[in-house]
Amino acid sequence: MHTEAPHTAAPQPLPDLDCDVLVVGGGINGAGIARDLAGRGWRVVLAEQDDLAAHTSSSSTKLIHGGLRYLEYYEFSLVRKALQEREVLLKSAPHIMWPLRFVMPHDPSMRPAWMIRLGIFLYDHLARREVLPGSQGVNLRTHPVGQPLHDRYRRGFIYSDGWVDDARLVVLNAIDARQRGAQLFTRTRCASAQRTATGWNAVLEGADGTSRVVRARALVNAAGPWAESFLRGTAKPAAAEALATKQLRLVKGSHIVVPRCFEHDHAYIFQNPDKRIIFAIPYEQDYTLIGTTDQEIHGDPRGAKIAPDEVAYLCEQASRYFKRAITPADVVWTYAGVRPLLDDESGDPSAVTRDYLLESNTTAAPLLSVWGGKITTFRKLAEEAADQVGLMLGDQRPHWTHDASLPGGDLQAWIGPARRPDTDFERLVQAVQQRHPWLPRALAHRLARAYGSRISEVLGTAAALTDLGAEVAPGLFEAELRYLQQHEWATTADDVLWRRSKLGLHYTAAQRQQVDDWMKTTTPTNDMNRMTETPCS
Repeated sequence: MHTEAPHTAAPQPLPDLDCDVLVVGGGINGAGIARDLAGRGWRVVLAEQDDLAAHTSSSSTKLIHGGLRYLEYYEFSLVRKALQEREVLLKSAPHIMWPLRFVMPHDPSMRPAWMIRLGIFLYDHLARREVLPGSQGVNLRTHPVGQPLHDRYRRGFIYSDGWVDDARLVVLNAIDARQRGAQLFTRTRCASAQRTATGWNAVLEGADGTSRVVRARALVNAAGPWAESFLRGTAKPAAAEALATKQLRLVKGSHIVVPRCFEHDHAYIFQNPDKRIIFAIPYEQDYTLIGTTDQEIHGDPRGAKIAPDEVAYLCEQASRYFKRAITPADVVWTYAGVRPLLDDESGDPSAVTRDYLLESNTTAAPLLSVWGGKITTFRKLAEEAADQVGLMLGDQRPHWTHDASLPGGDLQAWIGPARRPDTDFERLVQAVQQRHPWLPRALAHRLARAYGSRISEVLGTAAALTDLGAEVAPGLFEAELRYLQQHEWATTADDVLWRRSKLGLHYTAAQRQQVDDWMKTTTPTNDMNRMTETPCS
C-alpha cells in the first residue's frame, strides 16, 4: 500500500522588527558595539551567523596587552591606546581578566639589550598604571623563571600585561547588551540588506529556515573576516556606489596546547630568528598555550585550521628556549583564528597594522563598517563606533562604558568595595566557599572564574550538590547547562565545551559525547524565536 510522505509546512516568516541600529556580527567588536549603543538608549538588533565568538574572537592568544612588538613598527598610537585600556578592562571584569607577568629571555643574536630596555621603558610609561607593576631585569640563572630555560639564557626582562578569557568576554558584552534592551539572534544570517534613502531593510534567516525582516535606521558592519564580502555581496546600495572601499588581509594565527612546561605563574615571550615572537602561557592549570603564527589566507575564513608546518614551527621555536624539547606528539589541542587586518600594503603579515578604522558612509541610510582591530581595544572601538552612529543619526549621546562593570564583574555584593582586580577575585572565591560550603573547592573556583557575581544565577536556590541536577560530565551539572542555554545562547556541546568554557580540554571523548547528548535532547531549536527580555519595538 502506498502512503504519501507527510507534508512539512514551510517555516512561516516571523514578525518584522523596527530598530535604530542593526549590527551584523557577534564577535567582540559587534557585541561591544551593541552593548555601547544599547546603553545609550538606542534600539539595537544584532545578528550573528554562527555562535557568539565562534571564530576570531574565541581564537586569540587571549591577552590584554599593548603589543610590545608593535613598538618596533613605530605603532606608538596603537600601543598607547591599548595600554590605556588594559586596566580599564581588568577592573570591569576581574573574574575573566587578570594581570599576568611576562618573561623575555635575552638572546643577543636577536635584539641588543639596550633596544629591549628602551622598548620596555616606553611600555611602562606610555600609559598610566595603577594595578600592573613595572618592568624589571632578572638573572635567569638564579630566578625560578629561568629554571625551564636552556642555560645559555642568562638574563631576561619581566614586564606586565593581562590575560582574558576571550570568548567569555564576548558573551558578557552580549549579556549586557541584552539587559540594556538589545535583541541578539545567534545562528542567524543576514541574507540581504537593502539600502534606501531613509533606512535599511534586512532579511535575517535562521538555521531552521525561519526568516524575518528588520527595518533599521542605520547598519553597522562588524562582520570581522567577512566585513568586506558582506559589503560586496550582501549589502545592496540604493545607487551604484561602491560600499567596500577598504580591503582586508586575512591572516591566520594558530596555537598549540601542550602539557604544562613550567610550574610558576609567569608567561614567556620568545624572540625568533625570523623577527617574530611567540608566547608560552600558563593555560587551564595543567597546560601551556603556545602561539601564534602569521599566515595569510585567501578564500572563506570559516573553518580555518592549523597546518602541520605551523605545528612544527611553534614546537621548534619554543624548543629553542625550553630545556625539554616540545614535539608535535606533545600537542593535545590546537586552534586557529583568522584576523581581519586592514590592508596597509605591508609585505610581511606580521607587520600589518593591528589598529582599526571605522568608516562611515552616509550617501543614503547610515552605514558604519569596522575594519581591523584587536581584542584589547574593543571597548574604545565600540565607544568611537557608537559616537559615529549617533553623529550619523543626528543625536550624540554620552559615553558610559569606561567605568562600567561587565556582567558578573561587580563583586561588591560578595566582597564589599573593590580594591585590586587580582585580589578581589580571590576574595570572591573565599566568599563563595563561605556561602556555599557544600561546593567542592575546584568547582567553586571554576564557577567564580566563569560567572563572577552571576554565580548566584547559576546556583539558584541549591543547598547541596544534588540540587544542581545530574552531573552530565565531571564537574558539569545540569543547572549550569540550563543556565548557559537560557542566558548565554548556548545550543551545542561545542558552545559549552570550547567557548563558554574550556572543559572540552579536560574531558575524554566519551565525556564530551555525554555533554553533546544532553544538549541535543534539551536545546531549543529555533534561535530566531528566542526573544529577549526587552523587545526592540
